[in-house]
Amino acid sequence: MAEDSRASRRVSAPRGVSLMCSTLCTKLIRTKTLGLDALSTPLRRCLSTLELTLLSIGAMIGAGLYVITGTVAHEMCGPAVMVAFLIAGIASLFSALSYAEFGARIPRAGSAYVYTYVTVGELFAFVVGWDLVLEYMIGAASVARAWSGYVDYLADYRISNWTDQ
Repeated sequence: MAEDSRASRRVSAPRGVSLMCSTLCTKLIRTKTLGLDALSTPLRRCLSTLELTLLSIGAMIGAGLYVITGTVAHEMCGPAVMVAFLIAGIASLFSALSYAEFGARIPRAGSAYVYTYVTVGELFAFVVGWDLVLEYMIGAASVARAWSGYVDYLADYRISNWTDQ
């Protein structure tokens, strides 16, 4: 009898609010479907496996590897930089395996945004898209910092001495 009185006292959300939340959630997690022409593209595939591998290695290395690594190893972490490289290598391996699985699952050229939109949904694709914008901004800033150090070295540190005055 006590359970019946508790059940009758429960207040549920109004039907309109429940329907609105359900519709909102459905729209946030909707995915994009690929049509039958998923493999058709006006672009011609002209790069070999070796060329794609060399292109990806060049994109991974960047200016930061050659400039910042020595400074960080000398001033901050010393011999522990090898452990940091090992952890970064393992993280890169997992990232490569994730991209390989996405590439096998979705037979279309694309980036993390497209893969996320098709597999997980629109909300997560929105977050990944802005994450990519942030990644490119941080990458451009770190490369600009590295190149400014090169230019300052070539100018015999006159630029940094002038700005310190």
